[in-house]
Amino acid sequence: MLIQFSVKNYKVFREKAVFSLIASNYDRDTREAENVSSFSDLDLRILKGGVLYGANASGKSKFLDAVRFMRTFTIKSSTESQKGDSIGVEPFRLNTESNDSSSEFEVIFLLNNEIFRYGFEASASKVVAEWLYHKPKTKEIELFYRDDQKFDIHRNFSKGQTLVKEALVRDNALMLSVAAQFNDEIAGRVINWFKGLRSISGISDEGYRGFTMGRTEDSNYKSKILNLLNAADFGIQNISIEPREGNKLPGDMPIKTKELLAKKLKDENAQIVDVLTSHRLYDSEKKHSGDVNFSLDVEESLGTQKFFSLTGPILDTLENGYVLFVDELDSKLHPNLVCKLAELFNSNTTNPKNAQLIFNTHDTNLLSSGLFRRDQIWFTEKDRYGEAKLYSLMDFKGDVRRNENFEDNYIRGKYGAVPFLGDFDRVLTANLEQGDEG
Repeated sequence: MLIQFSVKNYKVFREKAVFSLIASNYDRDTREAENVSSFSDLDLRILKGGVLYGANASGKSKFLDAVRFMRTFTIKSSTESQKGDSIGVEPFRLNTESNDSSSEFEVIFLLNNEIFRYGFEASASKVVAEWLYHKPKTKEIELFYRDDQKFDIHRNFSKGQTLVKEALVRDNALMLSVAAQFNDEIAGRVINWFKGLRSISGISDEGYRGFTMGRTEDSNYKSKILNLLNAADFGIQNISIEPREGNKLPGDMPIKTKELLAKKLKDENAQIVDVLTSHRLYDSEKKHSGDVNFSLDVEESLGTQKFFSLTGPILDTLENGYVLFVDELDSKLHPNLVCKLAELFNSNTTNPKNAQLIFNTHDTNLLSSGLFRRDQIWFTEKDRYGEAKLYSLMDFKGDVRRNENFEDNYIRGKYGAVPFLGDFDRVLTANLEQGDEG
């Protein structure tokens, strides 16, 4: 389980931003059994998820970008880059000091009842620092610390000394990533945890629809997808994946694009497939007389398309105890449906492996749904200098009671993280007057 993630000097976050999923004692009597996983032997209580609010361009999506970057670089830096390649960090650019400084990332997580703390600091050209700590019981052990290309290796990190001695760790690659490639047991465990740290877009589903489509080949998994679709009240009785007739491409696709795609399909002997949804057909007396197939892309709503695509990652996360970040989960979905998805992660029945869901949204209805504790509600806000800060509703401890109307307070600006809007009427009138003068 994810315990804490922090980022510094990355995109809009100049100062260190810390996102914690440690359950607060102030909310101990609020949805404790549903929303909190307790580990008494470690004296640790971890939240099963969180929700992030903020104005447009306040840093919500950039926070998820930071999670995504750390995951990708940690897993792939040893295999998908060469010596001299640039590291894709993006420091805060609206300050002369930070623009030339490195970016920092750190994650603390629980794996098999043991706590790990891993992080690194990197510039565009090299890894400036890197560290891995392990807390198997009560004492935290430093497995390695890296300062540029100087390494301090603990004896428990078996492959570390060999990698350093033979100069196998490039200055633009992470020691952890390299060690995992050489089958170091601890590094492999940490890398596998990162692989279960998923981040997807709630606006565009192209990146994960294929994952869901592939899962429908398993009859058991397909049944679970259908159960979710039925629970969402889409009226879908069955789904199937079939080749699109004649590789027919959408009529509104640009001619040049259509020609290039048609050539690629022919050259690679590939096919375009359709997801077909089956709906009941009724006769004049409202009796079931058969079924009709619809094309998911052509005849189903955007919300249905998105929800179908989400079912694969959500089921995979729940069944494996992964961590899922979703950018704008509420996009195209009804608020009640978003609540139901959150409830899946809060339920001990549907979430026996302590999976976690963290997402950003503009849907304020969730604040009054009663699904989230104060320590699960987070905000991003950007100041006049373009710097974003991240903070929790728990930061208002004494000023926010558990029974307050969080939604109303947020809309009124009590917690910040809302846009400061100008006078639209005056601006529009001035524009019209300027046009008349022209």
